[in-house]
Amino acid sequence: MKVKLLGLFLAFISLSQNIFGQGCSQCKMLAEQNAGLDENSFGSNINGGILYLMIIPYLLLMFLFRNQIIGFLKSVFSKKA
Repeated sequence: MKVKLLGLFLAFISLSQNIFGQGCSQCKMLAEQNAGLDENSFGSNINGGILYLMIIPYLLLMFLFRNQIIGFLKSVFSKKA
């Protein structure tokens, strides 16, 4: 039963990518504003937008799991010394 449910879920996810894959508003805005620019500046603007959108989740994860991260780093560096 679980295998069938997992298969159904994976099929739904893979088939719904075309329906829901519209892109974020930041990427659409950059693409519309920079339609006349050369390809190199467009790529750097898109990369900047992606970095801007992804920094908040990474900072939240770092804040939430800081004790585990510090413990891991201490264990790694204490083994080498």
